[in-house]
Amino acid sequence: MFKTLQSFQRSFFQTSARSAALFAGFMSQDSRMVKDLPRRMYKPAYDSWPYSPADFKRMDESTDDQFYTSPRFVNHIDDYAIAALKNYYEQTLPHRGRILDLCSSWVSHFSPELDVAVSKKELQVTGIGMNRRELEANQSLTDFIVRDLNTVDKPCQGLKSGYDAVTCVVSIDYMTKPLELLRAVHEVTAPGGRIHLAISNRCFPTKAVGRWLKLDEDQRLNMIGDYLWFSGWKDPEIVTLKDVGGWTDPLWIVTAVKAKDTGKSEL
Repeated sequence: MFKTLQSFQRSFFQTSARSAALFAGFMSQDSRMVKDLPRRMYKPAYDSWPYSPADFKRMDESTDDQFYTSPRFVNHIDDYAIAALKNYYEQTLPHRGRILDLCSSWVSHFSPELDVAVSKKELQVTGIGMNRRELEANQSLTDFIVRDLNTVDKPCQGLKSGYDAVTCVVSIDYMTKPLELLRAVHEVTAPGGRIHLAISNRCFPTKAVGRWLKLDEDQRLNMIGDYLWFSGWKDPEIVTLKDVGGWTDPLWIVTAVKAKDTGKSEL
């Protein structure tokens, strides 16, 4: 029996060591420089908005305030995807200025350094989300608005212009009026400001728009590229943080920039 116990302990610690090494390997990948990540520029192959209202119908057409009545204090992507997202945010988001966090919840997955900038009041982060208790628990936010972005005519009403960056984590697939939303967000973003839409293949299927559920990963990313292109953002780019094929959640960023002012005016 003693030998059996020794064998079990040896096997357990060897397995734990292998798991720890595997975890460390994934974490080292999540610390890669953003400039070295796989990426591709995106430009639609068509000249006009290619989607119809039917594409944005959902299985559950009840208003989202019913669906989000109870807070969900859970993560919707796994730890490896979160680590990759924090690393990406640390290298790309401004540490001073103002950020708009769309579809915000109880966490925004900002890096510790960004949260320190928030605590020092060097960085202001405004969240727009559905559940007040979740937003109140989010330590990365300096202020927030409870708002259903699918029902309001003016999704950015009350916001001051001049945001330096915009974030949204695994939620753009729930938006039934993405063109109108991203146009409004574009208006309140400062010239040169960048939007970062984090995309995975995890979702609440009853609340994701219908077309989303019919597409594969690449087609979904192209669809988000369309959202940005036709709402006025420039140079859409798709960055791969975690690809499909492994046992961790895949994660991509579809990002674009608001064109800078030229400084010229027509006479």
